[in-house]
Amino acid sequence: MTTTAMPFAKALNAGLRAAMAADDHVVLMGEDIGKLGGVFRVTEGLQAEFGDRRVLDTPLAESGIVGTAIGLAMAGFRPVVEIQFDGFVFPAFDQITSQLAKLTNRHEGALRMPVVIRIPYGGHIGAVEHHQESPEAYFAHTPGLRVVSPSTPNDAYWMIQDAIASPDPVIFLEPKAKYWLKGEVDEAERALPLHASRIVRRGTDVTLVGHGAMVTTLLQAAALAESEGTSCEVVDVRSLSPIDYGPILDSVRRTGRMVYAQEAPGNVSVGSEVAATVMERAFFALESPVIRVSGFDVPFPPAKLEGIYLPDADRILEAVDRALAY
Repeated sequence: MTTTAMPFAKALNAGLRAAMAADDHVVLMGEDIGKLGGVFRVTEGLQAEFGDRRVLDTPLAESGIVGTAIGLAMAGFRPVVEIQFDGFVFPAFDQITSQLAKLTNRHEGALRMPVVIRIPYGGHIGAVEHHQESPEAYFAHTPGLRVVSPSTPNDAYWMIQDAIASPDPVIFLEPKAKYWLKGEVDEAERALPLHASRIVRRGTDVTLVGHGAMVTTLLQAAALAESEGTSCEVVDVRSLSPIDYGPILDSVRRTGRMVYAQEAPGNVSVGSEVAATVMERAFFALESPVIRVSGFDVPFPPAKLEGIYLPDADRILEAVDRALAY
C-alpha cells in the first residue's frame, strides 16, 4: 500500500522529510520551527531527525531570514524558509522582490536561486490582524518568482518536493484553513507537475475556478448547484505563476460560462488576470461575462466578521445564477 490518509499539515511534513532525506543540501529555516515544530506543527520532529544544523530556529526577523536564505542558495544550499503567518512576510518583501526574484536574471542565468518560501495564508481560523491575509497577487505579479498553492494533502506532499527541487525561487502558499483537512496521499506516484491546473469535478453548465482553500468551497457550491439542476465543473488552478490555462480554457469552451472565486480582494488580483485571459482567449465560446467572487477591497476584518468577508458557497451560487441569466 502506497496510499496513506493524513492531514494536510502531516502531508507537508512528510514531503519535507522526503526532500531532506534525498538531498543533504536542503535546510529549513524559520521562527519556532525546530523544537516546537512550527505554529502549525508542519516541521514537527524534523529537527530531532536531521539535527539543528539543517532545521534552524531563527530570530524574529523575516528580512534577515530571507536574506540568509539567499546567501545559502549562493553557497549551493536549497533553503526552505517558513514565514510564520501571511501578514509577517512584508518585512521581507524587499528581499524577496528586489533580490531573490532578480538575482538569476542579474547574473544572466549563471546563478540559480533554489529558495522556497512557505507562507500559511488565508482566513477561516478566526485570527487577529496580520494573521489571515492573502498576499498572492504581490508575488504572482513579480517576474522571477514561481507561486503555487496546493489544496489537497496529496498535492501538498508532492508540490513541496517539486518546489524544493526547482532551480528558481518558489513562493509556496499553504491555505492554513486546510492544515487539518485529511485526505489520501500517494507516496509512490506524482499525480501532476508543479505548474499544472487540474479539473477536480466534471460538469456541463458553468466552470468554477479557484485556488487554495477556495477549491473546497467551490466543490461545496457545485454540489448544491447539482441539487438544483445545474452542473458545475470545478478547476483547481494550483499554480498562480505561471498559470496553466489549458484545462481552464478547455472547460470554458465546453460550458460557455466561468466564475472565479478567491479569498483575496478582487482588485488587481489573480482572479482578475485569469478572467482577462479567458476573455481574450475563449471569447467566442463564452455565453456570458466571466464573473469574479472575492474578498472585499478592504483590510481583512476582525474575526467575528470574517464570515461576511470571505466568499462562501452562497455567494458563488449567486454568481452562477448571474452567469446563467445571460
